[in-house]
Amino acid sequence: MAIEGSLQDVSLADICQLLSMGRKTGCLSITDRSNFGYIYFEKGRVIHASVLNRPDRLGELLVRNHAITRKDLSQAMEQQGRERGKRLGEILVDKGALSNEKLNEFIQLQIEEAVYHLFTWNQGSFHFDPDQRPDEEGVFLVSINPDSLLLEGARRVDEWSLVEKKIPSFDLVFQVDKDPDEAEGDFELTKEQRKVLPFIDGVRTASEIMNEAGLVEFDTGKALYGLIQAGFVSRTGEKSTVAETGGDEDLQQHLNLGIAFYRSGMMEDAAREFDAALEVDLEQPRANFMMGLMSFRAGKLQRAIEFWDSMSDATVHSYPVCRNRALALEFLGRFDEALEALDRAEAARGGDDHEVWLARGAIFLKTRQVTRALEAFRKYRASPKVKTPSALYYALTVLASAVGGDLDYAVAVGREGLGHYPDVGAILVNTGAVLERRGELEAAEALYKRAVAVSPVPPQAHKNLGDQAYARGEIEGARVQYEKAVKLAPRLGDDVYLRLGTLSYKENDRDMARLLWRRALDLNPSNDAVRSSLEMLDVG
Repeated sequence: MAIEGSLQDVSLADICQLLSMGRKTGCLSITDRSNFGYIYFEKGRVIHASVLNRPDRLGELLVRNHAITRKDLSQAMEQQGRERGKRLGEILVDKGALSNEKLNEFIQLQIEEAVYHLFTWNQGSFHFDPDQRPDEEGVFLVSINPDSLLLEGARRVDEWSLVEKKIPSFDLVFQVDKDPDEAEGDFELTKEQRKVLPFIDGVRTASEIMNEAGLVEFDTGKALYGLIQAGFVSRTGEKSTVAETGGDEDLQQHLNLGIAFYRSGMMEDAAREFDAALEVDLEQPRANFMMGLMSFRAGKLQRAIEFWDSMSDATVHSYPVCRNRALALEFLGRFDEALEALDRAEAARGGDDHEVWLARGAIFLKTRQVTRALEAFRKYRASPKVKTPSALYYALTVLASAVGGDLDYAVAVGREGLGHYPDVGAILVNTGAVLERRGELEAAEALYKRAVAVSPVPPQAHKNLGDQAYARGEIEGARVQYEKAVKLAPRLGDDVYLRLGTLSYKENDRDMARLLWRRALDLNPSNDAVRSSLEMLDVG
């Protein structure tokens, strides 16, 4: 029978111990708001575990521990895209990049890390479904005695309780106060601390540091905690709501509640609290900034700008406000104003900011100023603060290089980017498009297939697969891909609806063809091909 309950009433460790002692077989699912994980048992032993949306995938784990190179991983994932259903680990072993023994060692490590992370959850719910097994395709199974996991998990939970006192949220920003290598004494940095140090810059959050360093939460938190305790690093970047409110307790409470609701994803409740704060002080900076962010997320771009413009002179020209304002203006197509906002953001930072150069490059690319875009991307990459370029840099540079006619460089940059970010849809799609333009259709298709397997799925990947199927005369295959594309992005483009309408017309479904072509015309009233198709229907 199924078992379910709340983690506030019983710990996950106790549940696992119960399932182990009872020699149970099945799936234990754990949910904490938008977080989800699961542990599979067979006769009381752990055979598989995973946590969704965590950066500790097998490939990343192998690279971080120097078991394989980034190039090995990128090549293996390209091959996996061509050979659907084949496991990544098997490909690496077949290529000689990894021994079978080493693979098994890291698979077990990956599963153990997932279980340890789940042990830190003390809120949410659990549900055990007996006799459930993981989908065999692409899943490696192990057999681990839960007793060893429980002991190590308990130790980590104890350590994490100390870490949380210094790092209660991974939204916090930290700065380096003194260089550990220049400090007196015999303090020796751990390898995790050496990984995080280059990314502690007073700007990145702990979460961003974790992603840049390629570590999991536990290792990142423990590394930061040690640096804080040693006096090398301190917390910065979050303003005190007490200072913002002048000691007004009611206003302070509204701000604190609003921030708490926002972080919990309860946007309506957050908006209510920030509205209440603005009734007390129309220029209140935190409330206006957060209301602007929520409006931006809701697609109300002009409303977001109005909130940010309502802030006091002391805060309206701050870096975060100018950067977000620039992004909203960019999405509204007000590119000159967006560039002006970026200039103000750079001035707030003291000049020549690498993130501003990346944002400028994106605007130059949108306005077809390809040479200026490539120069902006070059300046971003040349910044000493950029150790590993961002995924956005790679996606945009591939596109800009292709538009500029340098297809070889575009592919080289794309492959380098996939070495760092093998699951980023924009890099996969853009690199695939360049390969397709060079006539390498199979290689392009492999990247598109990889793209539709990542989360979130880029609609353009389905559209490009549909175009390839259409060119091969695979009518049903093209239709399936196009329908998936417009389901993800209903306004993807008039050309998709034109093709879908053409496919329906070829199957004598004139009503559906008319509906789809009208949709294409709604998106682009100047599309003469669509207009001609509709006129043909009316004549017929």
